[in-house]
Amino acid sequence: MYENWFLDYASYVILERAVPAINDGLKPVQRRILHAMKELDDGRFNKVANIIGSTMQYHPHGDASIGDAIVNIGQKDILIDTQGNWGDIRTGDRAAAARYIEARLSKFALDVVYNPQTTEWQASYDGRKKEPVTLPVKFPLLLAQGAEGIAVGLATKIMPHNFCELIQASIKILKGKSVSIVPDFPTGGQADFSNYNEGLRGGKIRVRAKIETVDNKTLLIKEIPYTTTTQSLIDSIIKANDQGKIKIKKVVDNTAKDVEIEVQLASGQSPDVTIAALYAFTDCEVSISPNACIIIEDKPRFISVNEMLKICTDQTVELLKKELEIRKGELMEKLLFSSLEKIFIENRIYRDIEECETWEDVLKTIDKGLDPFKKDFYREITEEDLIRLTEIKIKRISKFDSFKADELMKKYGDELDTVNYNLENLIEFSIEYYSNLLKKYGKGRERKTEISTFDTITATKVAANNAKLYVNRKEGFIGYGLKKDEYVSECSDIDDIIVFRADGICVVTKISDKVFVGKNIIHTEVFVKGDERKVYNLIYKDGKTGISRAKRFQVLAVTRDREYDLTKGTKGSKVLYFTANPNGEAELVSVSLTSGSTARNKVFDYDFAELDIKGRGSQGNILSKYPVRKVTLKKEGVSTLGAVDLWYDDSIGTLNKDETGTYLGKFRSEDSIIVFYKSGEYEITNFELTNRYDAKNVAILEKYDPQKIVSAIHYEGKNKTYYVKRFQIEATTPNKKYLFISDSPASKLTVVATFQQPEVEVQTKNSQKQVEWQKIKLDEFIDVKGWRAIGNKLSYDKVIKIKMTTPVAEEVKTKEEKPKDADSQPKDKDDKDQLKLF
Repeated sequence: MYENWFLDYASYVILERAVPAINDGLKPVQRRILHAMKELDDGRFNKVANIIGSTMQYHPHGDASIGDAIVNIGQKDILIDTQGNWGDIRTGDRAAAARYIEARLSKFALDVVYNPQTTEWQASYDGRKKEPVTLPVKFPLLLAQGAEGIAVGLATKIMPHNFCELIQASIKILKGKSVSIVPDFPTGGQADFSNYNEGLRGGKIRVRAKIETVDNKTLLIKEIPYTTTTQSLIDSIIKANDQGKIKIKKVVDNTAKDVEIEVQLASGQSPDVTIAALYAFTDCEVSISPNACIIIEDKPRFISVNEMLKICTDQTVELLKKELEIRKGELMEKLLFSSLEKIFIENRIYRDIEECETWEDVLKTIDKGLDPFKKDFYREITEEDLIRLTEIKIKRISKFDSFKADELMKKYGDELDTVNYNLENLIEFSIEYYSNLLKKYGKGRERKTEISTFDTITATKVAANNAKLYVNRKEGFIGYGLKKDEYVSECSDIDDIIVFRADGICVVTKISDKVFVGKNIIHTEVFVKGDERKVYNLIYKDGKTGISRAKRFQVLAVTRDREYDLTKGTKGSKVLYFTANPNGEAELVSVSLTSGSTARNKVFDYDFAELDIKGRGSQGNILSKYPVRKVTLKKEGVSTLGAVDLWYDDSIGTLNKDETGTYLGKFRSEDSIIVFYKSGEYEITNFELTNRYDAKNVAILEKYDPQKIVSAIHYEGKNKTYYVKRFQIEATTPNKKYLFISDSPASKLTVVATFQQPEVEVQTKNSQKQVEWQKIKLDEFIDVKGWRAIGNKLSYDKVIKIKMTTPVAEEVKTKEEKPKDADSQPKDKDDKDQLKLF
């Protein structure tokens, strides 16, 4: 049974149920629905229940599958005009029952989907009706609608693409250009198509919700990722909160005409970090794996969406050619019969048949009368043509107008010339066809999903601290369940913990309620993989020789739960001194030898700054060959690490060390970043790579220099006047935004500059309605005042336009202009000067 029947069953499911055909982009049930709707079409709406009943004449399955397929087509808003409650893909609400909702074919469907003359027909399953093998669709419908299906042994998942972009891409293909299309989802959102792989297996799309910050305590989700609903998204947020991954107070679904999910943050939570956590731990970011499979010549094939579009475009050209050829044949037949009719009447052949006694004589007489003209006809005259002439009514003969007949034949001839021209220039005709489709139906079908490039969010960096790390040093236990033991720090339940023991062993393990890591713990903390600025200073005694050694090392990457020996590995080795330094600090220590040692100097100082930073496996430098009694801290150290080069990637609003985006300069531990926002606020932040900035709202982001003068032009909403102000940064509390323009709702920031001599051009109109341009050097226009000052009026005339001029100042450095040895450069050379107008 398996051998004989299972393959037939699998083939049936693949070809007849789950996978769409390349010819029209439809599955059989969809094709039969559209055919039934065309049969019912009279321009008015039909009950969906009636459409289901009509479709069952062609589809040998239950009404439930037909009803679901109709709703699916209707929700895509391309082929069907809907009336009633058809559900909502954003909220997951189902459509009303089939007896309550109505549908009809859209004008677009009537224009591009149907043509009985170019349709190949077959008998329906019971032989009573005829149904199309495929519909002659003159549009890449498959890519516009998308498709998803699970068959036997394979599946297909084709993403929906933008209506207008598909037409534009088809036009490019016809012009011989290469194209690359990416999906567009009806739910909007943002998507990263870097790994789309043209829709083939192995590709991946990352889709994110659009999240806006209302204030420090409220986020709004405005658009959701494709494949999710508002309810599933809210459920995932609540679940992440319950697991402690994020900390929120409340989630409210305000969705009506537009999606709006309000997320109220718990006190003390950063909106930016919470947004990153929402992407990391909830359905605010989902990954979709496309799998483009299509039926071509009765076989499933895996091809790219770009190749699909090429096939669909070529198929449209072929269908347009068939339609032109059919129309050409019709016009030639009309011209032929019009000519026959004119000859038959004007040469009074109809009178010659009056004397004929038999039907055969009548036909012979007409044929003989046409003999002188046969050489001008494009084909031979058949008996059917002669019969049609005998069917002309006397009333028509008596009212025959030769002039009108010539006009009609000329009209047919002109149209035939146009058809012939289009056939000879088929590509141009196809381009015009697509252009007309775009003009007629493209309005309101603009791209909804924003194409973006996402940064990779490290879950451990954005997870909320939902646990506390405790340690029992003597017994060797760590975990968040040891609440009676020593508290170390806050942490997340997905963090890794690094542990150093007195015997010189280092181990990294996953945090849990309680885990044994070895007795006599001297230090433990949350482990940050790849942290190059974290340096450990260690002095240990070798168990075999008794020699004490000092070393500085980093722990960048380890295998979890594997023990690493920081000493030479001999029995009896032990740690004498240990510190963990977040910024590579090197302290000064006092070393005391035992009283019985033969060393001349039994107490001496040792500076860790003299040691190079090496790997954790290095044995270290000899501190003393004599027994060491104790090591104590004498003086706190300073960082021995050089400044770090940083870049700002304004496409995703993050800092990086990967030379991506705008070079900001070299940063030392005391440095910070200043951000000027288009909202008229500034903020000072640290330079942690986990910082996230709203790139669309950032006017200037640069290294903070307290000596710089800030120049700004702003519009005062209360008195409707532009003002100029210059000020130094005074309020410097980190991570707090300071508004330096008026708080009136209509106020706005127009220009902000951070270099010495900013210059703008201002267009004004005076009371005599005279328009003029003037250049203004802002440093000469106004003195430096306090950051809260309103400033001086830009002009007493009406300001029409403000245009910034190219500043004579150091241009913004990019990664290519990064100094080779920035430590040797003057400090102000690390900074960039900026001017922004928006």
